[in-house]
Amino acid sequence: MAEQETQELLVYYREAYEREKKRNAELAGELADANEKAADLDFKLKRIKNNPIWKMSKPFRVVMHFCIRTKDRIVRYGNPRSLAHKIHSKMIEKKAMKQHGKKSFPDEAQRKQQEEYVFKQTDPLNGKEMPADIKFSILVPLYNTPKRFLTEMIDSVTAQTYQNWELCLADGSDDEHKYVGEICKGYHDRDPRIVYQKLKSNEGISGNTNECYKMATGNYIGLFDHDDILHPSVLFEYAKVICEQDADYIYCDEATFKNGNIDNMITLHFKPDYAIDNLRANNYICHFSVFSRDLLEGTELFRSKFDGSQDHDMILRLTTNASKVVHVQKLLYYWRSHKGSVASDISAKTYAIEAARGAVADHLNTQGFHNFKIESTRAFETIFRIRYELLATPKVSIIIPNKDHFTDLKRCIDSILDKSTYENFEIIVVENNSETQEIKDYYEEIGKHPQVKIVTYKGGFNYAKINNFGAGAATGEYLVLLNNDTQVITVNWIEELLMYAQRQDVGAVGAKLYYEDMTIQHAGIVLGLGAHRSAGHVHYKVNKENVGYMGRLCYAQDMSAVTGACMMVRKDLYDSLKGMDEKYAVALNDVDFCLRVRERGLLVVFTPFAELYHFESRSRGSDVEEKAKADRYNKECAVFKKQYKEILQKGDPYYNPNFSLNDSEFRLALSAADR
Repeated sequence: MAEQETQELLVYYREAYEREKKRNAELAGELADANEKAADLDFKLKRIKNNPIWKMSKPFRVVMHFCIRTKDRIVRYGNPRSLAHKIHSKMIEKKAMKQHGKKSFPDEAQRKQQEEYVFKQTDPLNGKEMPADIKFSILVPLYNTPKRFLTEMIDSVTAQTYQNWELCLADGSDDEHKYVGEICKGYHDRDPRIVYQKLKSNEGISGNTNECYKMATGNYIGLFDHDDILHPSVLFEYAKVICEQDADYIYCDEATFKNGNIDNMITLHFKPDYAIDNLRANNYICHFSVFSRDLLEGTELFRSKFDGSQDHDMILRLTTNASKVVHVQKLLYYWRSHKGSVASDISAKTYAIEAARGAVADHLNTQGFHNFKIESTRAFETIFRIRYELLATPKVSIIIPNKDHFTDLKRCIDSILDKSTYENFEIIVVENNSETQEIKDYYEEIGKHPQVKIVTYKGGFNYAKINNFGAGAATGEYLVLLNNDTQVITVNWIEELLMYAQRQDVGAVGAKLYYEDMTIQHAGIVLGLGAHRSAGHVHYKVNKENVGYMGRLCYAQDMSAVTGACMMVRKDLYDSLKGMDEKYAVALNDVDFCLRVRERGLLVVFTPFAELYHFESRSRGSDVEEKAKADRYNKECAVFKKQYKEILQKGDPYYNPNFSLNDSEFRLALSAADR
């Protein structure tokens, strides 16, 4: 009996401990949010108080505001010359927009060529080529569609250069909009590929679209809104990737337009290739989704419980099951913005916000995630921050290479020890040829801390070798590679990194780093970006308040690489990859490491919710040292570009080829013909 009571008590206390641990994690997240808001307000307040012009009388406030705006621009762009460069970039971008409207439509010769093109597929049974059998069924649920929108939508389908399609129209319009059926029947009489059905009652977006699907006879299904417009070549381009890449889910880039003219573009959305973390946080795929009918076997198309975000639910389900998701990197869909449309204002359909949250939650549950939180971000109500549950509290080894730089190192370690809410960590300082007595005294002092140990690497400077040496001394299940010139901002930064690093499909996770002036130093790395065309940081020098291109600074996302200035990775993975490649002594060792992680089929994730300062310029050595580093950097760039030539030629899958590689802020590039 006593033994049974003891066992029951053990179970009780174990459950209480787990509850307390979970609550502590939640409190850490809440504390991090509060600290972030407080720091943001404090930063803004100091900027105002430190400006003497603020004390001037009211008539001079206009001058003050002008000065602040000018100062912010100089901080953001670096210097007046750079500001002029940015203005020039904006002008180029405006010109580049025109490339993606009617100017991109096929001319008579191109149309003829596309219409006569013979598509072929490989027969899976004998490996021989045969004529492709691809029929697109385009589903359009109608409801009180304005006449002009309706005719322009249908005309954009009949104008397709690829001919094997059918347009399935299910009409749930009320009696006051009988013209919808009359117009559709007229089109059907002229072209039997247009199939129309008047519904007995309006079943909403999901129900009406499902009725469209019942009418479909094609082996590929396309989803099209009743007030939007397709590019004339979109089906041709989709047929190509089906034949060439065996795609079973396809999407393209898109734009919103106003005033009934697709050249009056409001927003151009150039998307990354398939990225599951991006998709969970934000339905970036959206239009124009086309997929193999086989993907729907045994599943529903649209589920009415997610009306308002039924497409996000469907996209998450089908892309998860797809064998080959292909992104056609061209703007081929035009989303009309008008009063009452989601393209105009999400608040026009507030139920869509909760539906989107529900769709993501349902997807995460089916993928084995539990006890997560989904929150709207400042970017947009349907752009989400996902807080994954920590499955355990493994030991984390934080590796910090250091040579002298007492002030930097002390600030870094103090911030870890004083701010971090995660407790199970060790700090490994890898000493590398320090000379000052100051740092030696500090080593003796900080080395007494139970969570800090100093190990000595005696070779010359090689960032990769130093980190590998530190990893060899680590006893944690996870490693954090951390520069000595960083400082923790987010108190739960370790938890934010670990919630992704613990996933079996993730190999490396990177943080968001700021300069001292709160402009961005790191928010993910893009291959081929920058003057060397090796790799560069996106959103570089952008203000902290900026939400980024299409909100990308506000949600966790998949990237090709993240910086080694703050990167978390499982130790067993690091060891199996033999750490960082030591031929990259100065730079690109982190990018190379991430690319080898991706070769393993694992994801590299950037999260904006683990924030640190990176006082990069303070770590500079003498001019001689810096010149030597620059020379080595140039040599290592050449080695990197040779090693990853094919990958660089293909382009970064998470950075659209329509963007310039000369700019870190997702600005459009001009085509050769328009330069």
